[in-house]
Amino acid sequence: MRTTKAFLKYQKLYGPHFTKDLCEFVVKQMEDKNGPITPFDKKTIEQKLAQQNIKLEHDMLYDAVYVANMCKADFLGKSVPNDDYHLCLYIKDVIDDPDGYDGQPFFRWLADVEALGIVIDWSEFV
Repeated sequence: MRTTKAFLKYQKLYGPHFTKDLCEFVVKQMEDKNGPITPFDKKTIEQKLAQQNIKLEHDMLYDAVYVANMCKADFLGKSVPNDDYHLCLYIKDVIDDPDGYDGQPFFRWLADVEALGIVIDWSEFV
């Protein structure tokens, strides 16, 4: 999967980060115990971070939007208390992880996709 021409083109254009289209594609598939989530958009996440006075140092493209929605689907109201402050702290912890690396959310998602045998048509995103 990581060696297709379309994937390599995606990497060349955007690096290991979520574009708006890829993020929307991925988030549409996210569910919580009640079914598909109602996703956060970029503007909402930026507003929530600003209201909590939390600044991201290493956010790129739509990575924080992906992280916020993953939190909403899997952790919010469980291990992450269900409020904006804790959601924003979670986003900050993932995006600005001091021992993390460039593209960490993207590569973790990609590993999940590959482990589950999901095929991504990368030509849709370049």
